[in-house]
Amino acid sequence: MLPYQEIFALATIRCRDKTFENIQAVLFDKDGTLANSESFLKSVGQKRSRLVDAKIPGVQEPLLMAFGLEGDQLNPAGLLAVASRRDAEIAAAAYIAETGRNWVEALEIAATAFAEADQYLKRKADHTPLFQGGLSLVESLAAANLKLGILSSDTTANVQDFIQKYGLAQIQLPMGTDAGLSKPDPLLFQQACSALEVLPAATLMIGDSQADAVMARAAGAGGCVGVTWGWSSLVHLMNVDVVVDRFEEIQVLSS
Repeated sequence: MLPYQEIFALATIRCRDKTFENIQAVLFDKDGTLANSESFLKSVGQKRSRLVDAKIPGVQEPLLMAFGLEGDQLNPAGLLAVASRRDAEIAAAAYIAETGRNWVEALEIAATAFAEADQYLKRKADHTPLFQGGLSLVESLAAANLKLGILSSDTTANVQDFIQKYGLAQIQLPMGTDAGLSKPDPLLFQQACSALEVLPAATLMIGDSQADAVMARAAGAGGCVGVTWGWSSLVHLMNVDVVVDRFEEIQVLSS
């Protein structure tokens, strides 16, 4: 069988003054990149911390800080914005364990609080709308015969629901972090590329966090584009090839 890059069409993508050549696929982060999730994540963090505090009084404020919430500000590089649900549960359990609870009990308390918060907040996709301009970019990339995927720290079920809710039928791969891996593990990126039948070197990552950039670089991605529109607080992005402020700054030049 021929290498992937000899089978599929290649495209050139320009982002501001940076050009990426020989691209076959684009992987998007979801929350903060395609989905406007800040308000929802604030509610999630506050609800989870209150529910844990109801069982273990006194841990609400430390938990909010651990989640990256201070007042009405959410840290775009913090736990809620970047980490997987499992990572957040473990972090919450660690604070519970500090109160003297054994580890198994701490994990159970955290898991129960997270599940109750899910029931209260219900369908995430209803509260995390697609950013304006996102659909147009997805359509333009699909028109260039690029393979498209979402690689998110969210669950795969939530990624699928988001795709369905906002009519992103062009997204061929919905991938969350259900199998135990979490960003910035490069194996996640490599698995996504394998599912799309493309090489990492021919795949562009578009995301809003340092975790996206570290993951993509370690996996040998064809490039990483950092985006700034996802959060009300300033986003500091390093290790990306280029930073863009609008979807329109990502353009397909040829295919």
